[in-house]
Amino acid sequence: MKKTLVFLMALCLIISLSANYCLSAGPASTKYGDLNADGKVNSTDYTLGKRYLLKIISEFPISNGSVAFDLNGDSKNDSTDLTVLKRYLLNIIDKIPVGTDINSGVQKAIYQAEDATLYKAFEETVNAGYAGRSYVNYDNEPGGYIEWNVTVSNSGAYKLTFRYANGASNNRQMEVRVNSNVVVSNLDFNPTSAWTIWNDQSIVVTLNAGNNVIRATGIAADGGPNVDYLEVSSTNETPLPTPTPTPKSTPTPTYAPITPPKGARQMENLDRGVVAVKVNNGVFVSWRMLGTDPSNIAFNLYRNGTKVNSSPITGATNYVDTSGSTSSTYTVRPVINGQEQPASKAASVWGQNYLQIPIQAPSSAYSANDCSAADLDGDGEYEIVLKWEPDNAKDNSQSGTTDNVYLDAYKLDGRRLWRIDLGRNIRAGAHYTQFMVYDLDGDGKAEVACKTADGTKDGKGNVIGNANADYRNASGYILSGPEYLTVFNGQTGAAITTVDYDPPRGTVSSWGDNYGNRVDRFLACIAYLDGERPSLVMCRGYYTRSVLVAWDFRNGKLTKRWVFDGNNNSGYNGQGNHNLSVADVDGDGKDEIIYGACTIDDNGKGLYTSGLGHGDAMHVSDLNPNRPGLEIWSCFESSGGAALRDAKTGQVIFRWNASGDTGRACAADITASSPGAELWASGSSLFSSTGKNIGSAPKQVNFAIWWDGDELRELLDGTTISKYGGGTLLSASGCASNNGTKSTPCLQADILGDWREEVIFRTSDNKYLRIYTTTATTNRRIYTLMHDPVYRLGIAWQNVAYNQPPHTSFFIGDGMAEPPKPNIYLVP
Repeated sequence: MKKTLVFLMALCLIISLSANYCLSAGPASTKYGDLNADGKVNSTDYTLGKRYLLKIISEFPISNGSVAFDLNGDSKNDSTDLTVLKRYLLNIIDKIPVGTDINSGVQKAIYQAEDATLYKAFEETVNAGYAGRSYVNYDNEPGGYIEWNVTVSNSGAYKLTFRYANGASNNRQMEVRVNSNVVVSNLDFNPTSAWTIWNDQSIVVTLNAGNNVIRATGIAADGGPNVDYLEVSSTNETPLPTPTPTPKSTPTPTYAPITPPKGARQMENLDRGVVAVKVNNGVFVSWRMLGTDPSNIAFNLYRNGTKVNSSPITGATNYVDTSGSTSSTYTVRPVINGQEQPASKAASVWGQNYLQIPIQAPSSAYSANDCSAADLDGDGEYEIVLKWEPDNAKDNSQSGTTDNVYLDAYKLDGRRLWRIDLGRNIRAGAHYTQFMVYDLDGDGKAEVACKTADGTKDGKGNVIGNANADYRNASGYILSGPEYLTVFNGQTGAAITTVDYDPPRGTVSSWGDNYGNRVDRFLACIAYLDGERPSLVMCRGYYTRSVLVAWDFRNGKLTKRWVFDGNNNSGYNGQGNHNLSVADVDGDGKDEIIYGACTIDDNGKGLYTSGLGHGDAMHVSDLNPNRPGLEIWSCFESSGGAALRDAKTGQVIFRWNASGDTGRACAADITASSPGAELWASGSSLFSSTGKNIGSAPKQVNFAIWWDGDELRELLDGTTISKYGGGTLLSASGCASNNGTKSTPCLQADILGDWREEVIFRTSDNKYLRIYTTTATTNRRIYTLMHDPVYRLGIAWQNVAYNQPPHTSFFIGDGMAEPPKPNIYLVP
């Protein structure tokens, strides 16, 4: 074996060093991997493939080179094919994935399992002999599946061949569905004697021209076999009969469509978000009230189809069913003017106060980092977009090369919709990738927008720009090469449109240093700049020069709305934060961007600058309900301390002075002893909303969350929720927080149930996301916070740089007034 390896390496080196020569297309090859049509697959073919990818030669010496070199059946010639050939020559794999003989009359394609949608299954590389970058291992329980999207040019019979390994002693049967129809309910996957021995199992089915969905679900007690790939090839064999699908009835709409009122904002069309959790005295159930619901709406709650409540529920949208169990299912029906409306989606009962979502790390060197939530597929439920951060991620001030950043989308049932690889030319770290997840065009399905570069690979595997470009310098910074802004389809991950990133890099030193720290400080947000539809705002710089660019995404294209450049506006440079906020601060119905110590008006002009300088934390809300408008509480790095300002004018209402960098500040109504929100910062006392010192501040200065049954807000720090002056309400055992000493969750948002907030943590092993929800009852009825404009935009920007908790446009706390009805309309 050693002699064989030495021979292969020597031969490759000799040929690769030979003078460049021109090849002209000759005869057609009859074997996959035989790139010179000599009837053999050997090191000569490997060298030809390598020279072709390196562009030393422009074509193969055979007429069908692109076919013969497509060894994984993805219709592309790339480094994956070269790796497959290398593994075959070194006897790591015993056959080429697409087969041996080229049959020009047969349509054949390979679909790797690791590129499919996975549920209760995960990528693995422990056992040798797989053809792609990995194989897929099912969880040891029934119900996990692999789901492929398969495209064929013609309708007809196709053979589905699953390459699998089963080192167990028992048959691991699977159910196979084609386009949601069960074609085999118990396909055998018998033992292969070892996990490193791979066999094929095939069935013949009918596929439609275009896209088809193939799902293989493990039905054995210990899940399915390990699966390497699915091969799809046309055939003349007789397919299995395809069941006739049962027609789906069209549900009756709850409300008749209405004409949006003038000045109303586009908002998500959410379902009731019913959540049910087993508690000691039964089952706790809560559900959404929508911002568009009439004030006299009531609800009936049903368990297993039987109404639970004796009269319509007119108060808070939560209920404890003392007769409920973990086998129960729940629905709610709105009651409007005495008429019961159609039922919500059914909700099963959680056995604990969290939903655990399986996630798939790119490798063991990654941690699940920030998340965002939006309805990606228009079904009325939130999906989760997760950023994977490598262990070697860097702050901008630190040199060093980083691994790639990935974005994943997951449904709440654990299905992964797609993965976007931002590529080597996007550096990893808190200040580089700010990803916006929002329905930018009003079609009812959210898009994903972020900065991209040459080598970014979308959720369909398509590469943006030059796949081979590498702009990393010796210090790991990326200070040359094109920069892009891409909008991705939220449902598929496919890139919709890509434009040059604005604001551009320009001259690195013009941003405050010459080594790449301040030039690559990015922020982003969503803002309703016209008061009715969302715009995307991408930003660069805040220590010195600050530039904001607003974009509208309509009909699949990005159009620039305006550019704000601090170089052209006196007093605005150096006033930005490590975060931002969005709200209508001047009452004209249109949003402003609170960039830190300055605010940019909806028209792209400077509204005001306070001159207080850069800071690390900021909170914008109606912090003092006894004075008009909104307020800003923020801390400062250069001038130190913290200040409460009028959000409309920037006028300082109250200031706490301190020397040196004040790195934390928080604002929330945590005690009923004083009206409005309480304010505190690192090292400060606790202040009332008017600046009165009211005692000792809590040690937690990061996040605040509405969790228990009263209107006061609780303290969220790390993986613990506690009550000011009280005890611990939640300790998320087995979970971890993010972003170092910031100790932030993956996401905090009202994504299920009533108006109280959920919190998402990653498990310490990075195998799951956990969505924790409260089980405390409340008497307060508020529509979902996600239908409040300020709060909803706060969820969009929460992942930006130094994460901050979301706030509402109205005061929630002790003695609060009835919340104002939001001026919104729901997308189709």
